[in-house]
Amino acid sequence: MYSANHWGGPFEIDGDRGHEAEEDDHSGDMDLDRGALSRQLNETQASWLLSPPESKKRDKYIDLGCVVCKRKLFMWVFWSILIAFVVIVVPMIIVKSIPKKKPNPILPDAYENALHKALRFFDAQRSGKLPENNRVLWRGNSGLSDGLDSTDFGLVGGYYDAGDNIKFHFPMAFSMTLLSWTVVEYSEKYKAIGEYDHVRDIIKWGTDYLLLTFNSSAISINKMYSQVGIAKINSTTPDDHYCWMRPEDMDYPRPVQTATSASDLGAEVAAALAAASIVFRDDPAYSKKLVCGATAAYKFAYDTVHHQTYSRGNPYIEPFYNSTGYWDELMWSAAWMYYATGNNSLITFATDPNLPQNTHAFMVIPDLSVFSWDNKLPGAELLLTRLRIMLNPGYPYEESLMGYHNVTELTMCMSVRKFDTFNWTQVNAPGFYCGPDFFSASSLRSFAKSQVDYVLGNNPKNMSYIVGYGKKYPRHIHHRGASIPHNGIKYSCTGGFKWRDTKKPNPNLLIGAMAPGPDQFDRFIDSRKNYSYTEPTLAGNAGLVAALISLTGTAGSGIDKNTIFSAVPPLFPGTPPPPAAWKP
Repeated sequence: MYSANHWGGPFEIDGDRGHEAEEDDHSGDMDLDRGALSRQLNETQASWLLSPPESKKRDKYIDLGCVVCKRKLFMWVFWSILIAFVVIVVPMIIVKSIPKKKPNPILPDAYENALHKALRFFDAQRSGKLPENNRVLWRGNSGLSDGLDSTDFGLVGGYYDAGDNIKFHFPMAFSMTLLSWTVVEYSEKYKAIGEYDHVRDIIKWGTDYLLLTFNSSAISINKMYSQVGIAKINSTTPDDHYCWMRPEDMDYPRPVQTATSASDLGAEVAAALAAASIVFRDDPAYSKKLVCGATAAYKFAYDTVHHQTYSRGNPYIEPFYNSTGYWDELMWSAAWMYYATGNNSLITFATDPNLPQNTHAFMVIPDLSVFSWDNKLPGAELLLTRLRIMLNPGYPYEESLMGYHNVTELTMCMSVRKFDTFNWTQVNAPGFYCGPDFFSASSLRSFAKSQVDYVLGNNPKNMSYIVGYGKKYPRHIHHRGASIPHNGIKYSCTGGFKWRDTKKPNPNLLIGAMAPGPDQFDRFIDSRKNYSYTEPTLAGNAGLVAALISLTGTAGSGIDKNTIFSAVPPLFPGTPPPPAAWKP
């Protein structure tokens, strides 16, 4: 039987024997199912055989070395990364390559500008051998023989107080205390405006000198030098008021004043050294030296059998820096000594319930609410109020501290014009409520700014009362060194009066000196002879510096609430030890 052969010709399943040999030759190549080939293929099977082979598209792969992946997936990932790079990375590169505009620095405000100048005044007041970095070129070495013939250690250095050439130790010590207080609370501001090293140098120049005014290495002392140089009212012999001479040219006697009972002076010197010891804590050796000196000075002030003011009965001091009491200095000094040493006996004294009777702290007397070189009571009350607000020590200090806190608030209220306690110029201060009503810190700050702004030029005369600040300021400051030309000529004791009496402006600019200013009617006389209008002082400029550093906003705001308390021990007893193990 023959089957159809669709590829042409017959397909003989069982052919002639003549073909056996040929078929045998292919037996190794083909293993045919003869039974299957003998059957008739149906239509479906025929279509399978006759249809062209199925064309299946195979995936292509890419060998990446350690990984083999499909080519399609690889291309998809590649193009995704490329697009992301173009859309995201390229713009970032372009943006970063464009030069950035630096943010505008914060410009110094008026208070900072004035502060830089106010500190310069202290450089101009230096006595002794001036440092190599002397900033006031018209000043030179002076007073190099002060105290060498009459004191234990000599009294070379320190500061001249005002426009004369006298070194008054009482207001000088207060000025150093006040400057140290500003550094303790505003050190970061000083650093930010580049005055930190400068103000510390000013303080150290003063405290180095104060350590010479008594035996600062002794445990206890029995005397303290209170002044170098003298002046008499209507004097007819050469002294620091009779003569008008530059400090560098002085050739008249400069006697030294000594006090053997001076609770006020001893306490103020102790306060200055104690406050400075906090400023110089980063110099342990010097800080310790200051604390030791402060301890001796405080003991001299506190342990005196017969308490007495340093100026009592002294004709060379009473007319100029007469002290009206010493209890305020003892309280002020005890607070600073406590912060410097942590000695609890000091805070016990400062909060003694009997102390306000001696200081008249709770009597709210207007004159006693004015902080000055003579009256430390408001400053002492504020120092102790800080303790209550920030550390809240509680019993047994709370009653006294609360009283000081209340008086501090009343003192602030008395400063506002609406209460009509003091005489005022024509510039009004913003009012705020006192007593039972709350008054905001911003109100107090606005009030403080209005007062300082008056000094800087916001006044009816539109003039600054700080030399060198603004376009209009006093040109005839009562000051010997500033009024006599720095020309190498030495003018005699009375020969210098021609420079005092001339109507020409001072040839040397006493930068930063704050004039006492106008009267209550805003009248100001710019004349050297009218010293009540034109003579600057150390204490006045120290107060100006304190106000300016607190108000400037170019270096941040706020006070350092921790440094002043760094030596204060824990105010509450520690956890008691566990009881001993019970034994039968």
